[in-house]
Amino acid sequence: MQDSSTSASDTRATGTRVVQIGIAAIVAILLGAAILLFVNLPDANAFNERVERIFVENDALTSGEAIRLLEVLAQSGTTFSEVLTSYRAVIFVLLIFATALLIACLVFLVTIVALNRRMGEIERSGIQVSSLILSREERVVLLNNMEFKLTDAAMETLSVLAEARMDDDVLSGAEIEAMVSGKPAVDCDEAAGATRIKRLRDTLGNQMVSELLVKNIARRGYMLAIDKDVIRMV
Repeated sequence: MQDSSTSASDTRATGTRVVQIGIAAIVAILLGAAILLFVNLPDANAFNERVERIFVENDALTSGEAIRLLEVLAQSGTTFSEVLTSYRAVIFVLLIFATALLIACLVFLVTIVALNRRMGEIERSGIQVSSLILSREERVVLLNNMEFKLTDAAMETLSVLAEARMDDDVLSGAEIEAMVSGKPAVDCDEAAGATRIKRLRDTLGNQMVSELLVKNIARRGYMLAIDKDVIRMV
């Protein structure tokens, strides 16, 4: 149990470091992109400055039409300046939005990787069961205070597996069928026991619980992947 807690703590610490490094990298990249973008944008007053230079450098522009034309150019420069300022604001908002999206994606990715790693650890070590109470009369199983209502056949199969686990035995499909049906093991088929295991898993319903609780050991048989000291028969 201590190894599982240590592994979970290491996983969380690693995930936190990855998230922090990723967030710093995202902010640094987008900040650099923003600086380059704003530096290379034209000056908002560049157009007005050019129009002003035309006024200063051309003393001959004294006619009414010329002055009117320069006034139109000045107004156009002011409009250009306002549009460029609004573009800067829009670009800034889009960069903030992109930063938020990238950080959210990074957090979700790290969370998924951590969950997959944790699920792999659970699959390798088996489900952590603190108590398994079987009541044959009521056909009820209490697994970590989760109640499962079983059929008669499923209860008999689980009881056989529980008794075998308390004796540190691994049962083949034929042996399970023999113990449930009362027939000699030589007269029982391996597939019949496998069918009982499948029905038990279907009755438990929760796929993760059923697959990890009833473990299939290759070329040996079936057993409960829990500590025998937590099993109680009532």
